[in-house]
Order: sequence, then C-alpha cells, then structure tokens
Amino acid sequence: MATFPLLKTGAVAQYPATKTVRFNNQILRFLDGTDQRYRDALGPLHSWEISLEQLDEGEQTALDSFFLQNSGSFGDFQFTDPWDGTLYSSCSLENDGLAVTCIAEMRGSMSLKVIQNRN
Repeated sequence: MATFPLLKTGAVAQYPATKTVRFNNQILRFLDGTDQRYRDALGPLHSWEISLEQLDEGEQTALDSFFLQNSGSFGDFQFTDPWDGTLYSSCSLENDGLAVTCIAEMRGSMSLKVIQNRN
C-alpha cells in the first residue's frame, strides 16, 4: 500500500493546516413528526486540508508522482496525522484534480485534502 510522501524536512504538512473530525449521523423523520437517529460509521472520520508552500522541485515531483500513482481520488494510501502521529491505513484524496502553482524557479505550492475512508 502506498504512503503519503514526506517533505524533505520529514514532515507530512506545513502550517497552516486544518484537521476536521466528523461523525456520519443519519436522521430518519417519520410522518408523525418523530425521528430516529443512528450513526452510519463505527467512529469519527478525519480529514486534513494541506497547503504546501515553498516546495522544491523534488518535493513537487514526489507529490505529483504520488497523485498520478493513486489516480487522483481513486487510490488508497496510508496517512500519518501531523497533529498526533497516528497512522491511518485507509485514506484517499478528496479531488481528482491537483492544482500546482509555480512561484519561482524551483519553487511551487499546492493544496490538497486527504480524507479517511470507512473501514
């Protein structure tokens, strides 16, 4: 299984980064006005918004290759949470597009969102 690439500093992300934790709860509303609530997953699902700035050519190439190997959001990979170091074994990219911005020669930036898959 693929692993999300690290930056040359050994980090997974740069600041600022955003982590979201959500529960997938469902609500069934009945004709009499009452409702029934249930959780559609065993536990919380995590997602991370990662903005990467000042990337050198090697880091850009590694992230580009990773994106192509995973076929955008189709692939499944391991991701290490930058906040607590927890390894999540089943994650995907949220989008099938990757926007890369060239800031200067051998300097670029990109933004992507990693989502935890249901197991």
